[in-house]
Amino acid sequence: MNTTEQYKQNKHPLDVIDDVYDYADEELSFDEIEERAGGGEWERLKWAGMYAQKQEGYFMIRTKVPGGKLTPEQAEVIGEVTDDLAVAPEEYGGEEQNELWGDAYLDITTRQDIQKHWIRVEDVPEMWDRYDEVGLTTVQGCGDSARNVLGCPAAGLDDHECFNAQPVIDAVSDFFTENREYANLPRKFKITITGCAHDCAQSQINDVGLVPAKKEIDGEHYYGFHARVGGGLSDGPRMGSELDVFIQPEDAVEFCRAVAQTFKELGDRNNRGVCRMRYLVEQMGPEKFEEAIRDRSTVDLLEAGENLTVGYQGDHVGVHEQKQDGLNYVGFNVIAGRMGGDEFAAAARAAEKYGTEDASVRLATDQNFLITHIPDENVDDLLAEPFAQEYSPDPGPFSRGAVGCTGNEFCNYAIIETKKRTKRWARELDERIDVPDDIGAIRMHMSGCSASCAQPQIADIGFRGETVKLEDENSTNAEGDNIVEGMDFGLGGSLGADNEFLDWVESAVPADSVIPALEQLFEAYSADRDEGEKFYEWCRGVDNGELRSIMQEADAPVARGVAHGD
Repeated sequence: MNTTEQYKQNKHPLDVIDDVYDYADEELSFDEIEERAGGGEWERLKWAGMYAQKQEGYFMIRTKVPGGKLTPEQAEVIGEVTDDLAVAPEEYGGEEQNELWGDAYLDITTRQDIQKHWIRVEDVPEMWDRYDEVGLTTVQGCGDSARNVLGCPAAGLDDHECFNAQPVIDAVSDFFTENREYANLPRKFKITITGCAHDCAQSQINDVGLVPAKKEIDGEHYYGFHARVGGGLSDGPRMGSELDVFIQPEDAVEFCRAVAQTFKELGDRNNRGVCRMRYLVEQMGPEKFEEAIRDRSTVDLLEAGENLTVGYQGDHVGVHEQKQDGLNYVGFNVIAGRMGGDEFAAAARAAEKYGTEDASVRLATDQNFLITHIPDENVDDLLAEPFAQEYSPDPGPFSRGAVGCTGNEFCNYAIIETKKRTKRWARELDERIDVPDDIGAIRMHMSGCSASCAQPQIADIGFRGETVKLEDENSTNAEGDNIVEGMDFGLGGSLGADNEFLDWVESAVPADSVIPALEQLFEAYSADRDEGEKFYEWCRGVDNGELRSIMQEADAPVARGVAHGD
């Protein structure tokens, strides 16, 4: 077994939750926590939803939100807890810690979670107490277990939905949360469930993806799910494989349990680099993997029926009519997913003020959020709220599609800064580049390293952080150093019927050269595109060498760097 597996054998990871109360009560430092519990405690704390920040003494803590659905009360508590507890100390800048957001901010993630930074261990019990009052949890927000279950953020609202899968999402989430039998898997286990025909929940890049289907059984038609397994990104990206199964909604929990059992028994616990479930599916083959699931399932799984997925949407920004007469949901654009806790609380209060009793706040996989059940006559008042000015439901195309990971501000793995850069670039690109009027969003995703937390492989434009050494010794940054932040530059990714991972067209591009390179690309795109052709489609139709040549026409050293250390 690898070292992480040994840590989990030494103590069941869920036992760490009780330990947190002791650490908090005694106000232990990081050194004291490690002295008491050993180095493996940092791994086990992930089961409490806690990651040690690179700033010693502080945690990032992750709140699970199944399907992204929050009541206004829950959303307000999240915002208020952020404002009260996610506060940077004076030695790290205090209220001026970040020039764009200050402190006391939260991050909406691509898995419909909420992340908060600067949390001290002594404050965690207070957070948990306040969460318990409204039915929220951080348990298994991280760690080698079932993570937050994804869903369409507009579940129950849109006409293109075949059926509302939120009750199934809640049932699957409830089954796995605090379930000791399935809380120690070989690696993280990512599930997505949707009844939406547009696959907003990204079934193609999850370990398990349940998508809407229909099947005739004994002369009657029933709605249920088809299954995709073994999808994922990071190193070794893979699109999920379709299984020949039809899953009735009441059997979805058992199906997911059987998949988890298969992974638990057969997954690799030796090589941490290849222990994700997608490697197991690839090694066994989808047919053998399906057999293994059937062998472990306590219900008979029918053969597949009629697939009802028609494409991929993933974008809910703007004002949209609900299928309920006279009601609307409004999608607000949060560039890179970061906003103040006070602003999120204000959005929650606005949902309660302007919405019906069914109003909710929904988190989307593109790091944006929705407010639902707004009567026609209240839409303008909602849009006049102060938070709505900053997080406009009518952004430019680059802002609308911008996604950014945590970056090296807090993450130990990230090579470059991402959040501030993503926000600044998106707004600058909206000002500098004229995108064709029929293109609503340009998906630009920035990951600080190769771990793919920002999902760059499925974007129109994807970035992966590097440190870059400029080959021209006369080329330096503002500090006179020829080692600069940069990134691998990818083009042409998407999900849906024409799903394809992007090509990494150019490597080690200095960060300052990216916007000039994009200006050249979009000038060529606007001139050459066929009517209605999307940017990722155009990129796929142009040879990578030609794309590089276009980028290199920029008045910037696009191709004059190498990855530092190569």
